[in-house]
Amino acid sequence: MGQPASSPPASLPAPLPAAELAAWLRLADEHDVGPVLAGKLMQAFGPPAQLYATPQHVLAQHLPAPLARRIAEPPTPALLAYIERALAWHAEADHYLLTLADERYPATLREMSDPPVLLYVVGNLQALHQPTLAIVGARHATPGGSELAHDFARALAERDWCIASGLALGIDAAAHRGALAASGTTVAVVGTGADIVYPARNRDLAHKIAAMGAIVSELPLGTTALPHHFPRRNRLVAGLSRGVLVVEAAVHSGSLITARLAADMGREVFAIPGSIHSPLSRGCHALIRQGAKLVETAQDVLDELTPSWPGRVPAGGQQMALIEAETETEAETETETPQGDDAAPRTPPTTARKATRPAAAPEKTTEANEDPLLEQLGFDPLNIDEIQQRSALPTDVLQVRLLTLELSGRIARLPGARIQRLR
Repeated sequence: MGQPASSPPASLPAPLPAAELAAWLRLADEHDVGPVLAGKLMQAFGPPAQLYATPQHVLAQHLPAPLARRIAEPPTPALLAYIERALAWHAEADHYLLTLADERYPATLREMSDPPVLLYVVGNLQALHQPTLAIVGARHATPGGSELAHDFARALAERDWCIASGLALGIDAAAHRGALAASGTTVAVVGTGADIVYPARNRDLAHKIAAMGAIVSELPLGTTALPHHFPRRNRLVAGLSRGVLVVEAAVHSGSLITARLAADMGREVFAIPGSIHSPLSRGCHALIRQGAKLVETAQDVLDELTPSWPGRVPAGGQQMALIEAETETEAETETETPQGDDAAPRTPPTTARKATRPAAAPEKTTEANEDPLLEQLGFDPLNIDEIQQRSALPTDVLQVRLLTLELSGRIARLPGARIQRLR
């Protein structure tokens, strides 16, 4: 279970000549040429350097005239400046440009139908070759959901599993922190350039991830957070992983997009059930109804992820029919114009190790006139000691607040002196 699915070569391959790497950078940045078309171009004309050396009249026999002309023309000054910048970034310590031709390119991504032409990586390349589980979920997670993500990630990292997620607030951040708490490996796939930390509140976390694992992006350096970048990120999170665990998610969310993509790739999909009163449980319950595996412990996940990987659906087996997530609500929320502390800094993550682990406090959003204690309660039944630990309120103040919420119908007292949020 703890053995890597594949390992990078013991001796690193010779560095790609700058001219060849520049051609890969150009192809990855080519307008209106996605991974699928880029792959077809390379099948027809050879590696990027050979593609760009092909005469226009030959290209025009196979490609639309505008694309053939653009490929045959010299790169623009702006593109040349970007290539020079990217090559300089690549020359820095623990910075890598991995092309599809590179032996260190992750084998799990290479098997995708649309593997990125080029990856930008900060950190340790070995992290991309460990057996990996993705843990994803709501950005505005409940305290209980964040605790579950942290604890599952920590338990799995202690068993030598790499934890992949998307560096978002909420469940993503809790999963990364759980892996780091076990001194394990974690990979953050980001929806920005690899030189940008977004959201900015995760800056310290990003530095720790680069030190203990890797930050990965297929987007050019300097790319800021935009809504359409996050489905691309989710696809790589699913592609890197043997399975995806969804902790909390709304019915229409980026997490369900990741789960659907994982199922399409033949990966395992897991979901943790929650309270029927919580809107953040509905996505997980929908996944379970559609065939995702219900899990209650990290061992449940390990029992399913057997050495029979690559984990594709057996011949004659039934493919899980996941609900199509029509609207990526969380991705749209993530990519609102950053303000203040959330402005994306241009400072790249470093691999400097830090001994302390940042507190995994969830971000809070409180509706007008709503007691913030509700956010701390979550939707799981809790006893008074657990509530007091989460809220840090004096006993007399806490009892008054709970009574007010009970009278307003927001919480209920259960047998065993437990309290549960209702709505």
